Formats: sequence, structure tokens, C-alpha cells
Amino acid sequence: MESKGFRTCLSIGIGLIALTAVFLAGIGVGYFVPPLIEPTLPVSGPISCPPCPTSPPSPTREEEPEISVLPLECPPCPYVDAEGDTPEEYQELFAPFWEAWDIVHEKFVDQPVDDLALMRGAIEGMLNALDDRHTSYMTPEEFIQANEALEGEYEGIGAWVDITGDYVEIISPMRGSPAAEAGLQPNDKVIGIDGEDMTGIPGDLVLRRILGPAGTDVTLTIQRNNQVFDVTITRATIIVPTVEHEMLDDNIAYLGLYTYGDKTTQQLRSALQELLDQSPDGLVLDLRGNGGGYLNTAIQVVSEFIPEGVVMYEQFGDGDTLVYESIPGGLATQIPMVVLVDEGTASAAEITAGAIQDYGRAPLVGVTTFGKGSVQSWVALQNNAGGVRVTIARWLTPDGRQISEVGLEPEYIVEMTEEDYIEGRDPQLEKAIEVLQDSIP
Repeated sequence: MESKGFRTCLSIGIGLIALTAVFLAGIGVGYFVPPLIEPTLPVSGPISCPPCPTSPPSPTREEEPEISVLPLECPPCPYVDAEGDTPEEYQELFAPFWEAWDIVHEKFVDQPVDDLALMRGAIEGMLNALDDRHTSYMTPEEFIQANEALEGEYEGIGAWVDITGDYVEIISPMRGSPAAEAGLQPNDKVIGIDGEDMTGIPGDLVLRRILGPAGTDVTLTIQRNNQVFDVTITRATIIVPTVEHEMLDDNIAYLGLYTYGDKTTQQLRSALQELLDQSPDGLVLDLRGNGGGYLNTAIQVVSEFIPEGVVMYEQFGDGDTLVYESIPGGLATQIPMVVLVDEGTASAAEITAGAIQDYGRAPLVGVTTFGKGSVQSWVALQNNAGGVRVTIARWLTPDGRQISEVGLEPEYIVEMTEEDYIEGRDPQLEKAIEVLQDSIP
């Protein structure tokens, strides 16, 4: 029979997941074959232990970065019964759970059972019952991996991915990565790895199979529309890209933004200043394949392009709404511009594109964006039991549009065909330049 101490651990864990509401905005999607984000995200901002199960809620929510991570070890909760029982107000509710727990320990044919596996399974099942693809449980190993820095290196294939569906799905390969060189495209589904079917395998476990030491090969079975084929990719050390900039023909400035990390704003301002010093007639802002990142970075990025006004609204389940406004002093609030987006434009990148579009600051060119418009709280569980991410809010554009599961529709729809990828053509960029030139006085 299990000890009171173990039952206390499980009770506290369940209570924390059910009641903790730590504010933090999710990249939302922004999963990339790691540092996993949204699975991925770095530790930043105020760090504190989660509230105890019966402690009063915090009266205010302070602006914090998109991902905030709580410490893995917190002091004992003073609100929990020192005897180690389920908190009194939950005893009746959890009586059937503990009854089932005892039945398993007393009657299950294969003894002894793995209490740790049962505890993790209980948490995972509870979160799955919420029917939200961005709410999930992570083992200690997965939680650590998911919180590696956005600015950094890792070993893998170099692709932003979504692990919340039936199969791991490519959001976008990173430019110049092994995934890009192998021809992976947005919406590709990984249905097999090294000849093994991935049907029914959790996305986080599939992701761990994709990662591996630089120089080793991994064979992915890809489903693309109605086609299924294998592609072998040699893993490499991936440096997560942030900003790319150059002057194009006809005095057009180009700025590619690939993630929203803790150094993005600094690098963005530096690139913008270098471009503006050359007196360009217009600017193309490329957000294609940008899987997102920190919320505060998104606000800073938008502020470089709009002079004032609301950047986004964040609506919580209790009806509260937070309003985020632009920061004065943007460098590129007047120059004519066009924004490039695609299926890989997600989360913080959609905040940027949505605000620019709502203010009529610039049209969007490309295809409908990913549609990641919700906020996740990442919470480390006690006793190094891993962590959970829970959707706690949704964000809206300045005009009140909800992006979650819908995405942003560009003013100019331009598809990228498979032949375009193979031949190295970029009709989306060509259209953006055409639209920009037509708008320049």
C-alpha cells in the first residue's frame, strides 16, 4: 500500500494543476525541433513558487514574458494538512480516485505497480480531459528540454514543429538547416521514424526521436497531402536564427525575423538602423516560418512599426482583459512596408502581423497564418515531477479579432508550389516587392 507521503505528493500535484494560474503567454506554438518551445522556452522574468492549493489568488497580474518557469523545488506548502491527506475541501471529490488507486494496488495482476507512472498518468489524463491541444503534461526530462533558451544551439534537423496533433507537423524548416536542405515543407506530417510507425505515439516522444547528435542520420516518413515518402536527414548543430537583413534591388530594404527571443529586439533595432541609414524607399518585413517566442518581445517588435495604440488584448477565463500598448520611439513607423506571412507564421509573429494589418500600416502577402492565439502558463511541479502547460487566456488583435485556430488572412494570397521550393523561386517575395513599389510615392 502506498505511503501517506506519496499520497500527499500526488494530492498536492493535482491541486496545483487544477488551481494554479500563473500568468504567462505562450508561443504559443512555436514549437521547434528544440529548444522546444512553446515547447521551448527560456526562463525569464519574475520567478516564484506556485500558490498553494488553498491560498488566495493573486489580486493582480503583472506583465511577464511569454514563458515564465517556476523553480523545480519549492518549500512545503503551509496550507496542506500536515498529516499528508488530501485537502479537506477535495476529499469527497477525490474519494473515487483514491478508491481506484487502492483497487489497483490490491488487485492488479502484475505487482508491484509503478506509483510514479500512475501519478504521471493521472496528471496526463486530467489535462487531456480539458480537450485543449496546447494544455499538456511533461516529464522532468521533457520539461527541462522545453525550457532551453530561445537564443542558442541544439542538435537536430532545424525545424519549427507542432507536436499537439495526431502526428508531429512541420510548421517551417529553419532557413539553411538540414530540414530545409532536405526539402521539408510546412504542413508535412512525420508519420514514421527510421521505419517505425509513429501512429498513436505522443508528439513529445516523437520529437525526442527526431533530435540526436550532430552527424547522425534520421529517416523520416513524411505525409504530404496524399503522398507518403521517406527522407533521410543528417542532424547538425543548429544555431537558432533571429534576424537577417539586406538591401534588395530598386532600393528596397529586406528584414527577415525568425524568432522572438531575449535578444531579438536589440538585433532588430540594429538591423533596422543599418537599413534606414541607406535611405530605402520601402521595407519588406518577412515573418514566414517564424514560430513565435516571448510576448514582451512581440510588443517591442510591433512598436518599431506603429507609432502608438493598442498592440493586442489578452482575455482570461474569468473575464479579465489585459491591454498591451505600443512603446514610443519606433524606428520604422513611417517607411512604406509590406509583411510576408505563411503557414509557419505563429503566435508572437501573428501578434506582430495582426497589429500591423489592423492599423493599415502594411498589407500582408502570402498565405493564411498558423492560428496560434492562446496563452500558456508553464508550471514546474513539486518534487521534480516534471511540469505542465495550461492554456489560461486568448489574445485578440487591436480590432478584437481572435486568431486562435483561424489565423490571419493576407490581403494578397500567394502560394508557394513544390516546384518553387525545388527551383529556389520566391513568388511571395516577388509579389511583396511589386505591392510595395506600387505604394511608394
